[in-house]
Amino acid sequence: MTFEDTDFRQETLDAENPYDIKLVKDFLSAQGFDFDQSEVECTMIVYNLKGDIVGTGSHKGRILKYVVVAPRFRDTTAFALIVTYLTEKLLKIYKHTFVFTRPENSVRFTGLGFTEIARAEPLYALLEFGFESVYTYQDYLKTVKVSTNSDAVAAMVVNCNPFTNGHKFLIEKAAAENVVLYLFVVEEDLSVFPFLVRWELIRKGISHLPNVVMVRGGMYIVSGSIFPAYFLKNEMVSDVMQKQAELDVRIFANYVVPVLGIKKRYIGTENYCMTTQAYNLAMKAILPESGVEVLEVTRIAIGTGIDNLPDFISASKVREAIKADKLSEIIDFLPDSTREFLFSDASLAIREKIRAGKGRH
Repeated sequence: MTFEDTDFRQETLDAENPYDIKLVKDFLSAQGFDFDQSEVECTMIVYNLKGDIVGTGSHKGRILKYVVVAPRFRDTTAFALIVTYLTEKLLKIYKHTFVFTRPENSVRFTGLGFTEIARAEPLYALLEFGFESVYTYQDYLKTVKVSTNSDAVAAMVVNCNPFTNGHKFLIEKAAAENVVLYLFVVEEDLSVFPFLVRWELIRKGISHLPNVVMVRGGMYIVSGSIFPAYFLKNEMVSDVMQKQAELDVRIFANYVVPVLGIKKRYIGTENYCMTTQAYNLAMKAILPESGVEVLEVTRIAIGTGIDNLPDFISASKVREAIKADKLSEIIDFLPDSTREFLFSDASLAIREKIRAGKGRH
């Protein structure tokens, strides 16, 4: 599709056309960017009327990506043209959109109505635009807030893919040590156990804990928009991963902590997942600045493994057991709610998906 402008011509990329893909890759490479076709859903290219490439922009889901204008055109309306086109397209689908950019470029987006909500120097500034915002999420948090004069207010963030006795132990410990525990459940449906299933397994498993308030993570707590590295299949520690974790934690510190009056955040020691290790490091570095104590609790184990080391409970081991059809071997890892679900027909589609799939999530 082609759109005419008095100064520029716009085209959407044909993702099946090797020439179009090479055109964008070569342009972005010259500007210092590596274009990954698999990480975008749609790309548009802007030319001047002489046929020179002026700039490009892409998106994946609600996230704007690769918004780049050639240096000699940066004083023109090209940047606004690209961002406006993509934003209008996304707002027809989503209620709001995000963009990651270099901190020094943040002002270009704020000039077009975007709001910066966090930054992780020197790699990222995170901005959003739309009919909803982080303030909408704060309004939701106010509806679940429990009034208390105590400072014994804690938080945990869990994915529970699926809910295990390790999660249950940590939740019970935090609940016993505090007047209120806000339990944030990752809402992004990028895990093999869907959000509604995870929520229900947790709800049933902690029904004996009246001071635990379950909270939807929304778009701001370990989401694919803010922290996409969390959901990568092939993990490796990188600056990108660490800075995405930092953005997530800064949003928690700046927008969640003040609303709910959180003073502690509980985490489990991480023995397996490098992404979660990066996340834990970000919490330890950032949250104390906001008056939040980070309490790291040793992961519990059930006996020893074949290497004579503690057999630590983990959701990934549960998924591995499902994949190998050895669920009965890790039965002690499972609370009643998860065990009953996994041994029922209700979980059949999930179990088949795990057996057929690859990757950590």
